[in-house]
Amino acid sequence: MYLEKINSPADVKKLSVAEMNELSHEIRQVLLQKLSAHGGHFGPNFGMVEATIALHYVFHSPEDKIVFDVSHQSYVHKMLTGRKDAFLHAEQYDEVSGYSEPMESVHDHFVMGHTSTSVSLAGGLVKGRDLTGKGGNVIAVIGDGSLSGGEALEGLDYAAELGTNFIIIVNDNQMSIAENHGGLYRNLQELRESNGQCPCNLFRAMGLDYLYVNEGNNVEALIKAFQQVKDIDHPVVVHINTLKGKGYAPAEKDKETYHWTMPFNPETGVVFHPSEEPQDYADLTACYLLRRMQEDRRIVAISAGTPTVMGFTPDRRKAAGKQFVDVGIAEEHAVALASGIAKNGGKPLFGVYSTFIQRAYDQISQDLCINRNPAVLLVFWGSLSAMNDVTHLCFFDIPLLSNIPNLVYLAPTCREEYMAMLEWSIRQNEHPVAIRVPATELAYGYRPVDADYSRLNRYQTVRKGSRVAILGLGSFFRLAEETAALLKEQKGIEATLINPRYITGVDEALMEELKADHELVVTLEDGVLDGGFGEKIARYFGCSPIKVLNFGAQKEFVDRFDVQEFLEKNHLTAPQIAADILQQLA
Repeated sequence: MYLEKINSPADVKKLSVAEMNELSHEIRQVLLQKLSAHGGHFGPNFGMVEATIALHYVFHSPEDKIVFDVSHQSYVHKMLTGRKDAFLHAEQYDEVSGYSEPMESVHDHFVMGHTSTSVSLAGGLVKGRDLTGKGGNVIAVIGDGSLSGGEALEGLDYAAELGTNFIIIVNDNQMSIAENHGGLYRNLQELRESNGQCPCNLFRAMGLDYLYVNEGNNVEALIKAFQQVKDIDHPVVVHINTLKGKGYAPAEKDKETYHWTMPFNPETGVVFHPSEEPQDYADLTACYLLRRMQEDRRIVAISAGTPTVMGFTPDRRKAAGKQFVDVGIAEEHAVALASGIAKNGGKPLFGVYSTFIQRAYDQISQDLCINRNPAVLLVFWGSLSAMNDVTHLCFFDIPLLSNIPNLVYLAPTCREEYMAMLEWSIRQNEHPVAIRVPATELAYGYRPVDADYSRLNRYQTVRKGSRVAILGLGSFFRLAEETAALLKEQKGIEATLINPRYITGVDEALMEELKADHELVVTLEDGVLDGGFGEKIARYFGCSPIKVLNFGAQKEFVDRFDVQEFLEKNHLTAPQIAADILQQLA
């Protein structure tokens, strides 16, 4: 087995083309074995096997610096740079990140897991190299739809200005996470169909040299191309035509499903999950919006390259027709587009993962909220227990969004409340609205929910008690209920239980009422504490005798953490919270 003998890129350089082809086959077998058992980014890595081998055959990493965009296609790079055991042996599967990680290896240069950044980051390496008189090639690898992101285009636009060695590998597999969208991909198609010869060329228009490789999964062709541009004295784009998921028939056929996958049966390609898997909030959202679209042609669902975040599978996208828009990986554009649609009478809803909404902060503040246009943002997976890679943390949306003026940020606690808030947000015309979609299994409520949320910042008192008031925000309302039950059981304390519903404001009237017969107010939020919901409540009671305890996570970057250990570390289990409350009362 060739892979077992590769401990560094130097070992790749010893192989013949035939041996590298065999290595490609071995790598795909190892990837299939690990990813079918463990899950992870499948298609991007299968498509980049030959290109990664050729890169390490031609260039001299880490002196020559390779920067992988998003870096979810860097598994093969890790195998060839001393980390193969994390792919060969099941007990070591979790010893490497799914993304670029400099703490693992000198061959990785940035922690990166978000899109469209490699050209800018690598451009910085180029400038730093030239300023300090260092040598070496700098190579940026970008693909999987990342070219649609604004930063990628900004980086390309600047690259020609560097006027020095800079190699940009465009991995063109005709896919983003789902299908590609946007005019520039038509130009990539023209370039492919003309073997790189068509007069319309995005990269040449930006002042870049250009080389096309039609056989992007052919090691020999790739080596020839990379040798041609190695040590070049000006910026150049090498456009390679690859097949996403190459080597595994189900992934070649269904590229969207196999972009990232849960564990599955490698023989059948069927994902392991219960046959009667319950409907989730994404499915709920898509089914509801499809019904509403039939009733109101003004409604449009918007995605930034992740349509299934809001349940829009290929069949649902087809059913929605022009009332579904995928702008590609371009969250900034998605928000500004939504603002413009709302301004002109449409009813836009932009569904986005919590970890990606931060890319559009300026547009939310400037283009949407200053203008008070009634677009709706559906923020999915906002939770301490959602994604746990350091680049994909979903901790920070509460402080990010809740402090933007004019925005109404809602936190439903259950299915019924979410649906009521979703319906109200579409009907109303006064506010830009964001909804923090519960990041839990589908939870059904047991109490009436309001249909109208136009009286802002009115919390719901679910149960009236005394001494202690617990405000459980959104998905942490269940944690508040568990804590209240423990206080009752252990000390006979009947705590007031409050569902805040609004993240962006304080119910001052209710807070004043609490002063009459409460001595402690407790807030629970499924995110970081700094700048969050609890601090608003603590600030309100600052000059009063009422004491406040805020429960959430401390501000930090954490990577691949055990969720239960993380919650316990931050005192976010019901027994810990109850104990802290009792200690404070004592």
